[in-house]
Amino acid sequence: MNYVCNPLNIDYRYQFNVDQRNGGILQICREAADPSMIMFKGKYYIFASMNLKVWVSEDMVKWDSYFLPDNLPLYDYAPDVRVIGDYVYFSASKKGEICDFYRTKDVINGPYEKIPGTFEFWDPNIFADDDGRIYFYWGCDSMKPIYGVELDPETLHQIGEPKELIFGDPHKKGFERVGENNSTLPASDEEVEAAFRHFLFSQGADPENPPAQLKAYESAIKGMFANRPFIEGAWMTKHNGKYYLQYACPGTQYNTYADGYYESDSPLGPFTLGANAPYSFSPGGYMPGAGHGSTMEDKHGNLWHTATMRISKNHDFERRVGIWPAGFDADGELVCNQRYATWPMEVTGDKQDIWANPKWYLLNYGKKATASTEAGENIAANVCDENCQTWWKADTKEAGQWVMVDLGESMDVRAIQVDFGDDKIDLTEAPGEIRPGTQARFIDDTVYKTRWILEASIDGENFTVVEDKSQADTDLPHDFVVREDGISARYIRLTVLEVPYNQPATVSGFRIFGKGNGEAPKAVKFSAVRQDNKIDMEVKMEGEGATGYNILWGESPEKLYHSWMTYDNNQRVSALVADREYFVRVDSFNENGITEGEVIKLQ
Repeated sequence: MNYVCNPLNIDYRYQFNVDQRNGGILQICREAADPSMIMFKGKYYIFASMNLKVWVSEDMVKWDSYFLPDNLPLYDYAPDVRVIGDYVYFSASKKGEICDFYRTKDVINGPYEKIPGTFEFWDPNIFADDDGRIYFYWGCDSMKPIYGVELDPETLHQIGEPKELIFGDPHKKGFERVGENNSTLPASDEEVEAAFRHFLFSQGADPENPPAQLKAYESAIKGMFANRPFIEGAWMTKHNGKYYLQYACPGTQYNTYADGYYESDSPLGPFTLGANAPYSFSPGGYMPGAGHGSTMEDKHGNLWHTATMRISKNHDFERRVGIWPAGFDADGELVCNQRYATWPMEVTGDKQDIWANPKWYLLNYGKKATASTEAGENIAANVCDENCQTWWKADTKEAGQWVMVDLGESMDVRAIQVDFGDDKIDLTEAPGEIRPGTQARFIDDTVYKTRWILEASIDGENFTVVEDKSQADTDLPHDFVVREDGISARYIRLTVLEVPYNQPATVSGFRIFGKGNGEAPKAVKFSAVRQDNKIDMEVKMEGEGATGYNILWGESPEKLYHSWMTYDNNQRVSALVADREYFVRVDSFNENGITEGEVIKLQ
């Protein structure tokens, strides 16, 4: 049963943030982001921001978690982890401060040897070349670039001056524009400067000599005025003598959070935009976002990409971790398959077919759902809308509240993902001391329990237990149950017994996968029209028997590597590169299968 379903089925820690901009409101959510994934001594490890732990796996399917040593900077962002020789090197970043490096030969137990840092960085990435030389990349800003520099292999001091490597250009690269669906155009330099001066004046500051606090954040503030993308999260991969410098944009709070890449024949450039940028881009489906991650080769020579997925409902940094098959095509282009980014995916334990379609299909989209109780707009139907930002919530904290999905007829059910949400958690203070600083927060290291029972029925009256977690000692907000041989069921019922902080049961997704009883949809009729700005296209679909669509595009009919899942008949795709030609195909899907469409050239 080697299947995974994004977001990954792992524990995610609760964060307590104080929002000083809104009167000191306490914001509570789970967070894990900016994942670094490595293979070390035959095991896989994922390190993520603000989680206090490392996740460890033998097969990339089942993950166990272990608390990391306290001497590591676990309250710093974007942990970068790399295998160099016999060691695993670790660093993380805190804006405006010199950050240290660490290394160990034992990830879980340590010890971690400290290598004192000598310079400031934000969103780090260390890279060891084949010749033993070490390079370092960093950057997280809307006005500044990704930087790179060579490091001394022993001291990790800089050799030479840092080089500016990647700048944002949202006027030409649609996928770098901020906003939902890359919807916001950036301002001009003159408009930005005028807005910034007006802001300083409104704060009682002298625009010619702003105070140190504002000066320290000048670039970020200007970037917000400019609606410019954050260029961040560097990761370097080498393949067949070529260097692929990956970077994230435009912002973690958007559904279009993505990873682009540049190529070079040298680790410090000059770099040119990769032909398949962005190679990690997943703006549709249950949980969108696929930015700021890492790329790793597994035991079998397969490439995998892990990245940050977005909820951003209770807090901008409410995030999760996803993983997808990646690779290089025959022309050396970096690719990643995210066509069905949050559907069950088989991990074969052998050579992986990157472009394999899912074996099981979503059965419950738009189906009828009922519940024991409902709280306001948080109705039962929300568990079937494929939107992680909506949820069902019981109107009581009493244990035993339930939600049930009616598939309409008995179907062949193979997997179920139970996604718990958080909605205005009823706590007035953090259960521990909030650490001060630019990343002021408290991360709750308590191991809570999430307990429930999953049942299935043919007639809605006689139920059998599918999964019993009434005695579980785990807290898995995106638990995933696989029944590879299938169960026949029309009704699937989830009864919630215990959740962290004794809150009302809250479920954002009750996602059921398998095989329906009917026919796959007919090939969709569609049109795709490029807009005058050259970075948008408007796609309109007329489908028969379809639940939703996957819009695919790329530089040739054989390279439709980009995708956008939608449940609408009209979708603006605002992620093109201005000077490139594209071909487009639209595939349709329902609970019975996937039907490929015809390929057209985008005019």
